[in-house]
Order: sequence, then C-alpha cells, then structure tokens
Amino acid sequence: MSETERPFVPAPVTPPSIDGRGSYDERLNHILAAATATIARLGYEKASMRAVARASGVSLAGLYHYFDGKERMLFLIQFRAFGSLLNNLREKLCGVTDPEEQLRVMIRAHLAYFAANIGALKVCSHELDSLTGSAYDETHAMRHEYYEVTRKIIDRVLDARQAGGAIDRYVTTMALFGTLNWLYRWYEPQRGPAVSTVANQIADQFLHGLSGSAETDNGSP
Repeated sequence: MSETERPFVPAPVTPPSIDGRGSYDERLNHILAAATATIARLGYEKASMRAVARASGVSLAGLYHYFDGKERMLFLIQFRAFGSLLNNLREKLCGVTDPEEQLRVMIRAHLAYFAANIGALKVCSHELDSLTGSAYDETHAMRHEYYEVTRKIIDRVLDARQAGGAIDRYVTTMALFGTLNWLYRWYEPQRGPAVSTVANQIADQFLHGLSGSAETDNGSP
C-alpha cells in the first residue's frame, strides 16, 4: 500500500441534533463515540452513565432511552469494533492469495482502523472482562473469529516457509496482536509516521522474525 492510498477509515460520527431532528442511528453513534472516549480516559469502572451524559451532551434520561446500563454501551463499542475489523479484513483479503501479502493486508487494516479509533483500541484491549453473560459470550466469539482469520494467515505463512514444529503458532499469533494492540500507548496518527509506514515496518519485522525462526529450525546458520 503506497503513501497515497487511502486506508480504511470508518464513516465520521454525526453529532446528535439538539432539537431532535437527528436520526436514531446518528444520535446512537454520537453517544457511543462519547462513551468510548470516556471509558478510554477513565476506565470502565469509573466511567459512570452521568459522565457519558456530560461528554455526549445528552441527558441522563436520554441515555437510558438507548441503553439499559453502561454494560450495554461497552458491549456495543466492542462488538461494533470487532465486527468492523472482521468485515473489513475479509473484504480486503478477497483476491489476495500470497500468504505474506495477506499478513500485510491484515496488519495495515488493523492499524488503519485503530489509528482512526484509538479510544476504541484502548477499550477493546482492556475491557473484555468487564462484560458478563451473553454480552461477554458474543463479544468473545467475535474476537475469536477475528483471531482465527489471523491465525490461518500466519499458518499459511509458516507452511509456505516450511517452518519447523518448534514454532508455537498460538504464541506467534498472540505476539502479533500484542504488538498491534499496544499502538494506543505510543502512536499519534496526527504527528507520527503514516499508518502505511508503521504497518509496513511492523510487517517487515514480524516476517523477518519468522524467517529467522524457520532458518534455525531447518538447521541453517
């Protein structure tokens, strides 16, 4: 992906109309954006419904028109994020057959989404266990589906390189996610290098590490 190509960026959130003319979805999106920023800043436990109401400019009673509690907000934040990631990745993988390019596509798509949604990355990285019951189960299932798509890409890369059995593929996959999901701690999209530059460097380093492991397993120096 060149510097001039446009990364995947979700549609901008439209603020709610104060006089009530905004659509239900527009107001819902605006509230969820405010909730994401509030939970990312305060943590789920400290992010009260009242704090979200202040951040969104919606009355507390108005929030309860959309959610029965803040766990529902947290569920929608995470479920929407991973749904967008999964659907976008599958779309971008269509027609891509080379395993290493598939991995680069995954890394670029993941970074592009979360560079545009840093707060959502922080929330998704830290707050899965704050969900309970079916909300946890549904979110966990979506996250696992995303993991499985990525794991199969890594499997194909390693198979193509005839990597030895000493490489734990679960560890490899989780190490990649660990790298990608730490983005919010250091990356500033407005001031740092372009998303494509960061993605390409991470992909190069990751693939170089796999090459080193595979060569060692094959007895090469």
